[in-house]
Amino acid sequence: MSGSPDVEVYGIGNPLIDIVVEAEDGDLAALGLEKGIMHLVDLDERGRILDQVKDRRTAYGCGGSAPNTLIFLSALGVKTVLAGKIGKDEFGKKYAENLPVENMESRLVVGTGVTGSSIILVTPDSERTMNTYLGANREFSVDDVDLDAVRRAGYLYFTGYMWDTDLQKNAVLKALKECKKNGGTVAFDLADPFAVNRNRDEFITLISENADIAFANREEATLLFGTDTAEEAVSALSRVCALAVVKDGAAGSLIKRPGCEVERIPVRKIKAVDTTGAGDMYAAGFLYGVLSGMSDRESGICASYLASRVVETWGAQFTPEIRAGVADEVMRGEWQYTA
Repeated sequence: MSGSPDVEVYGIGNPLIDIVVEAEDGDLAALGLEKGIMHLVDLDERGRILDQVKDRRTAYGCGGSAPNTLIFLSALGVKTVLAGKIGKDEFGKKYAENLPVENMESRLVVGTGVTGSSIILVTPDSERTMNTYLGANREFSVDDVDLDAVRRAGYLYFTGYMWDTDLQKNAVLKALKECKKNGGTVAFDLADPFAVNRNRDEFITLISENADIAFANREEATLLFGTDTAEEAVSALSRVCALAVVKDGAAGSLIKRPGCEVERIPVRKIKAVDTTGAGDMYAAGFLYGVLSGMSDRESGICASYLASRVVETWGAQFTPEIRAGVADEVMRGEWQYTA
């Protein structure tokens, strides 16, 4: 990627300790949780959920939606910056220690709260139900944005999860303004139906006025525009964004630019183990494709390949060893599973 800026992607996100648990539908019913969406919980609720599944298979790791994307981009050789807030506690220390160093600049700041966590309950159908305690992330503010790093970046990446508090939202808007002023590219992932329901009008304005690339899954996109199908949703999204991407699970994904036909990206046939992190890896693969000069279709195929690889594993993020191997696969071109 010769000639690229000092920082290729500056990402703002919620650094969360991922707690991935094998659960049953009965656990969701007992906890009163709706399957497949993200719930914001407090410390007491976090404790109640962990108590319900205390004897189940569990995995831990550095997580958070945007951090997942940034971590894998760095493994692909993309120069990234990760901004966010952790707590002054053992989880925060572990998070900072376990971030990859190569190709990534950490702009994590330490707050006064408890490090955030995401309890991800994975049911036998591979659906994931996230229960997020934001903790110190809620304090991320405009003062925590490294404007120099934003100016050095070619891309700004963030997700709708940053709209959970006004402090976070205002911090993103500050970075966004600086990015656009310096000719950078803005990539935005809607993140979750919960976030879309709460911020529908604001997200439409944000995308139409500032986003160059917008990612959404079918449910998020249809909620945003009140459409019935993924095809209708990607067309609506492309009317307010230069590059619209809608993920449709096993049906593949759709990519559209204004005035162009829809690109339909098939999926690689796999046995799904856990869908956690699929959207994050899709964004990593797509942004890698764009940064590498791939076409929209090639970027989509690369993104779909990477999403399928994480779906074949258990957990929201690859282990360091598997991550290195998958990154090698992508860079060798093994993502070209279809033409």
